[in-house]
Order: sequence, then structure tokens, then C-alpha cells
Amino acid sequence: MRLIEASDLSFDQMRERFRWNVPARYNIGVDVCDRHAAVGDRTALYLENGQGETHTCTFAELRRLSDRFANALAGLGIRRGDRVGIILPQCVETAVAHIAVYKLGAVALPLSVLFGPDALAYRLADSGARALVTDAARRDLVESIRGDLDDLDHVIPCDGKPGGFQDLVGAASDAFTPADTRADDPAILIYTSGTTGPPKGALNAHRCLLGNLPGFELSHDFFPHEGDLMWSPADWAWTGGLLDVLLPALRYGVPVLGFDGGRFDPERAFSLLGKYRVRNAFIPPTALKLMMQIREGAARYGVSMRSLMSAGEQVGAEVFHWAEEAFGVKVNEMWGQTEANYLVGNCAAVMDVRPGSMGKPYPGHTVEVIDDAGNPVDDGMVGELAPRRDDPVMFLGYRGREDATREKFAGDRFRTGDLGYRDSDGYY
Repeated sequence: MRLIEASDLSFDQMRERFRWNVPARYNIGVDVCDRHAAVGDRTALYLENGQGETHTCTFAELRRLSDRFANALAGLGIRRGDRVGIILPQCVETAVAHIAVYKLGAVALPLSVLFGPDALAYRLADSGARALVTDAARRDLVESIRGDLDDLDHVIPCDGKPGGFQDLVGAASDAFTPADTRADDPAILIYTSGTTGPPKGALNAHRCLLGNLPGFELSHDFFPHEGDLMWSPADWAWTGGLLDVLLPALRYGVPVLGFDGGRFDPERAFSLLGKYRVRNAFIPPTALKLMMQIREGAARYGVSMRSLMSAGEQVGAEVFHWAEEAFGVKVNEMWGQTEANYLVGNCAAVMDVRPGSMGKPYPGHTVEVIDDAGNPVDDGMVGELAPRRDDPVMFLGYRGREDATREKFAGDRFRTGDLGYRDSDGYY
């Protein structure tokens, strides 16, 4: 089931021997959900909200709900290639909506629950989203901007009111045949932060999930193991929460903990890790720094981790050593972008993890350090980090912005805009 099996090979030998096997036809929704039909009674999601209310969802339930919602969307006129906005917290409806959209052949538009009216309106208008799935907490916000969104035909609230998500799912059929999508067909549209100019919609293909898997497996020390359970405080609307946690974990049949509790609380984080016996986590450096302030939090809540990945900014030696002492595992730092994710990182199980380094390119990925002219520079020289255009994880382009897409490439290299260097041992 893994792409990379644990062996006596070194990290560099794994890189040398790895070969991609991306099928021509591939669908994310089928891969993360329908493929688990034989173990449908296995828990897929553990959910808890800020009031401490809990429930679970099995893979069989996830399949039934997503098939029904895909039928409901089709009944509303949503077709292959249409964009469907999803602005929800970590809850079962978020997972169901994503899987349904992929199986329908439409394009998921993840939207952060932190977006205000301007940010939300811009993304919905720029993407031409035809439908939006939201909840009671954001329904008034959505209605306040809906008049400016000519393409938005349907707002589907998950608040239990008539005509909403629950009614649509309840009235739909269980029988659904997923779209026969190509691996290169568009699946996810995630907007970048926009360091220059307005945010741009990075369009990712179904194959992007497969491209994430070598790094995902190794950053969690040969994921999965028996008893693994995944959690992250990262919003499932971001690449970090969606493609680094929710979708790959489900793909391996490993349950994911979702917590809908508002702003990050380090004490609550320790409590969740202990209560659900979370074994694997993606925790950004900022969150780890907040958790450092909780004295003996891991010991107090009985936290027992197997793997810990971190990304988004440099972890640093202080946080690295604290996490190793607190959790009993080394932090596997990782680097990637919305346009090309999970490119470089660590795997403490087979390599020396060096605080301050983000590791080496994971198997299947090549990253050069280039100068302004696009030429590779020598080891030790700072330049722009540039993966290959033909990498399976590489995005399709910025939707509706062909010029901006062209400007990001130097020959067969993608210009990430991030600066770094490679040392003489191959660490970045």
C-alpha cells in the first residue's frame, strides 16, 4: 500500500531507486474513500467541537454520504469542471463535500473560515464558483456578498434548515458512479496569498495527491503503521490541512481527528493528542512555540506520538529539541508550496535530521537551486529553489492567468520565489 517500503536502504538510495507510476485515469475521491469498501466499518473521522461534543464517521458512511451529495450536486446542475466552494471548519461535511466534488469531476474550491467578506467575495468571483457549501456561522457573511456574485447559483448551508445540506443528502440516491477522470484533470483550486498583486488560483490536478505521497510517507517515518491516527490544527482549506493531512491519511485508511473549536489553544491541543491517542501530526512551528509554553503538557495528558511533521516556516533548533524531549520524536521538517507541495523534507527513521535544514528532496522530486537567469548554482550558494515542471505534484497553472503561469517557469523549472541553498551533503 505504501509507495516506499521500509528497508535497509539509505535515504539517497531510496531516491535513486524510486520510479513514479501515475495511472492515466485517477480520481482523488475514489482513492481516499471508495477503495476502502472492504473495511467500511473502520473509523475514518473522529470529530469534536469546542463544546466537547463528539461523534465518528466510518469509511462506509463517508462513501454513502459523498455519493449522495455528489448526486445532489448533479441534481443542482453542477457538472465536470464547475467550481464548488467549501467554507467549513474541520467537520464531517467538509470531508464529504470534498470527496463528492472530486467524484463528480468538479473542482473543489477550499476557503478558510477566517476569510472576511472581501477575501471571500474575491475568490468566489474570480473562480466563477457555481455553488458554495457553508455553515450557520458563515451564512450571514455569505448572504451579505451574494448579490455581487453573478456565477454563484447555489448556497448550501449545513445548519439543518430546510433545503440545506442535510435535506439534499437525505433525499439523494446512494447509487453513484464516479466520473472517469484523468490524472491530469483539474480537482482543486487553492488561492495563493498573493505576495505580488491579488491572490491567484493555483489549479491542481487529481495526480497532485499521488505526488504528495512519497514525502507524506517519509515525513511520518514510513506511514502508515498499525494504530496510526492523524491530526493537525491546520485548516482543511489550506494545502497543509487538506493535502498534508486529511486526504493522504484517508487514502491509507488511517483515521483523522477533526476539531472545530475556533482559535488554536495549546492546552486543548495537548488534551486532544492525549484523549484520542494521536500518533501522527502536522503542527506548524508557530503552534509548536505556543505549546512550548504549557509546562509538561505532553506528560500531563499522556501524549504518545510516533511521528511529527512541521512546515510553513523554519522550525529552529530550540523548537526542534523541545519537541524531541516533549514528544519523544524528531520533528521532520518539510518544504513545499501550493503550486508544488511536499518536495523537500526529512525522515528521521533513515537520515540524520539537522535542525535548521529542511532536509533533502523526497524520492520522485528534483529541486535545483538556480540564479536569476535560471542556471543551477554551486553548492553553498544561495539561489531560487526550483522543482521540475514534469513533477506529478506540479500544478496545472493559475486559473485564468496564462501570463502569470508562464512567468513562473524558467525552461523546465518552476520558480518558487523561495531562496535557499544546498550544502555539500545534499541538505537544503
